Amino acid sequence: MSVVVAEDGVLLRVGLVGLLERFGFEVRAAVADADALRAAVAEHDPDLVITDIRMPPTHTDEGLRAAVEVRDAHPGLAVVVLSQYVQHSYAADLFGTGDGRGVGYLLKDRVVDVEEFVDSLRRVCAGGTAVDPQVVGQLVRRRDDPLAALTTRERDVLGLLAEGHSNASIARRLFVTEATVGKHVGNIFVKLRLPQTDDTNRRVLAVLAHLAGQGG
Repeated sequence: MSVVVAEDGVLLRVGLVGLLERFGFEVRAAVADADALRAAVAEHDPDLVITDIRMPPTHTDEGLRAAVEVRDAHPGLAVVVLSQYVQHSYAADLFGTGDGRGVGYLLKDRVVDVEEFVDSLRRVCAGGTAVDPQVVGQLVRRRDDPLAALTTRERDVLGLLAEGHSNASIARRLFVTEATVGKHVGNIFVKLRLPQTDDTNRRVLAVLAHLAGQGG
């Protein structure tokens, strides 16, 4: 898988490049700002972009805006954003691009398990999602949660869906049967009034509802 990395911190950028290459990724460019990210994607047509959210010149949301733009221009491009903070609107904007597939939102300070990080990247490249558990946890705890119709266990399941887990993986983590997880997922679809499309699309829509509904 070919990758473009965008990170203004030199040490982290070099570290990411080394890590990715060690696990078999082909790093085609490593840049330090959003304009260079756009140019690198246009030039190299990578499978995956890994970008910081806050980059020069204002260190606000340049990386995020660039990620949204390149996703719009290249719908099949997988994007993972890295952040120091949980920003609800950032997550909503990112997962609102394309059909919500092939995107990830990970916190830098929690990227300590290298193999788990690499697994997340590969899952996103394959069209899945990867959302840091801390992001999910803060979203479901917000008081203005529009998903109040969901039970506690359904919220647990939805949170794990947002992290990109399959029904089998969710069953193992919650110590229940896969059939039980399937029932919870079905209830989530009904309560969120998701259209009768294929289950993959509805899983993505559920994650979008979970994230975008918490924006602001």
